[in-house]
Amino acid sequence: MQPTAIFDLDGTLVDSVPDIHAALNRLMAARGLPPFTLQEVVGFIGDGVPTLLARAFTARDREPDAAALPDFLADYEASAAVHTRPFDGIPTVLETLRQQGWLMAVCTNKPAAAAHILLDALGLSGLFAAVGGGDSFPTRKPDPAHLLATLKAAGGDPARAVMIGDHHNDIAAARGAGVPAIFVSWGYGPRASADGAPVAERPAELPALLAGLLPAAAGPTSIR
Repeated sequence: MQPTAIFDLDGTLVDSVPDIHAALNRLMAARGLPPFTLQEVVGFIGDGVPTLLARAFTARDREPDAAALPDFLADYEASAAVHTRPFDGIPTVLETLRQQGWLMAVCTNKPAAAAHILLDALGLSGLFAAVGGGDSFPTRKPDPAHLLATLKAAGGDPARAVMIGDHHNDIAAARGAGVPAIFVSWGYGPRASADGAPVAERPAELPALLAGLLPAAAGPTSIR
């Protein structure tokens, strides 16, 4: 069976904060609330949209109203790729891994529809065997069941899989699933979130780190 690289999305594959920031501030403005800085929004990201909104409204001493979630999702899905781009080097790395025979999947707490819209807009969808969104299964990261369900949907094997992410949820989900993890330093999570996992300082380091974690499975000659 092919080895599988399971990627987080926001902060790992793509720099999506600008569009999340813009959509959140439009939501706040519609309710007469002050905007957030980009860095404030970075601190809200990582646990799914309902949690992002809860954190944002709490910061304004409010509770999210019933329309906040659908309003945000409708706005964000219509503008998810205005400013969002893959991090420098990510498309090249994904193509390298594809050529080396790696199966790839996305495991994200972003709603599945928004994740697909974004990946389609950036021309990345065809590289992934499955996309497990925050609403695709009964659980989401850090619950390892989210990672394992995504891996199953991709046709991968937990014994030959690696999780790559920028958030403590990614590392926790991987460890709970018995899957090795790589923490990426260019994302939104603090470096301490690596919690002992190998750290990739830039995307170009990922193929070698992946091969080192699954040496018997990685590479074009050992799996074909």
